Amino acid sequence: MPLERSVTRNLVSFGYIIHRFVDFRLEKGMKVVEVKHPLVKHKLGLMREGDISTKRFRELATEVGSLLTYEATADFETERVTINGWDGPVEIDQIKGKKVTVVPILRAGLGMMDGVLEHVPSAKISVVGVYRDEETLEPVPYFNKLASSIDERIALVVDPMLATGGSMIATIDLLKEQGCKTIKALVLVAAPEGIEALEKAHPDIELYTAAIDECLNDKGYIVPGLGDAGDKIFGTK
Repeated sequence: MPLERSVTRNLVSFGYIIHRFVDFRLEKGMKVVEVKHPLVKHKLGLMREGDISTKRFRELATEVGSLLTYEATADFETERVTINGWDGPVEIDQIKGKKVTVVPILRAGLGMMDGVLEHVPSAKISVVGVYRDEETLEPVPYFNKLASSIDERIALVVDPMLATGGSMIATIDLLKEQGCKTIKALVLVAAPEGIEALEKAHPDIELYTAAIDECLNDKGYIVPGLGDAGDKIFGTK
C-alpha cells in the first residue's frame, strides 16, 4: 500500500506502526493513529500545565476531542444526493448510512463528548461506567446505558487517558457482547503499556490518540501524562 505521508513512529516491540494522518493497517494487529497535527500538539501541550484551571482544561479536552473525531471519521463513505439549492437543484456529498453512537466512559469521557458531537450531532449517546481500583488497578464496571440497535452502529469510545487499558477493554468487551462490530477508541494520551494491552484484547478495533507518552509510573499513571483528567475536568476528586 503506498504511503501518502511518512511514518512518524515505529513501536517495533509492540508490532504496529503509527502514521500521521494515514489510514494503515498491518496484516495483524490494531490500527493505531497518533494525530500529530500542530493544533493538536499545541493544545495538548497546554493541557500538561500543572496549574491549569478546570475551565481551561475542560475547553481543551473538548477541542482536542473534536480534532481526533475529524481524523477518526475520515474513512466514512459519502454518497451524492440532490437537494434544492438557492438557484435550483444541486448535487452534494452526504455521509452514507452511518449510524454512530458516542460512548463516553464515566466520568472523564464526558469531557470529550461535546467535541465529538460537534462532528456527529445526530449520534446516539451510550454511557458506560467503569472505575479503576486504585490498589489493584483493575477495572470495575458499575453502570451502562447503551443506544438501541447498537449492533448496527459505529461506536466512538472516548476516554481521556489510556493507561493500563483496563477500562477501555472492559467497555469494548461490553459493546461486543451486544453485537457492536465497528469500534474506534479516541483518547487524549496513551501509554505504550495500555496500547499493548488493548491490542492484545481487541486487535480489530482502531485507536486514535493525540499523544503516546513514555510509560506508566508505579501508581498506574501515565508519565508525563496530564495528571488525573477526571479531577481536572470536573474540578473534584
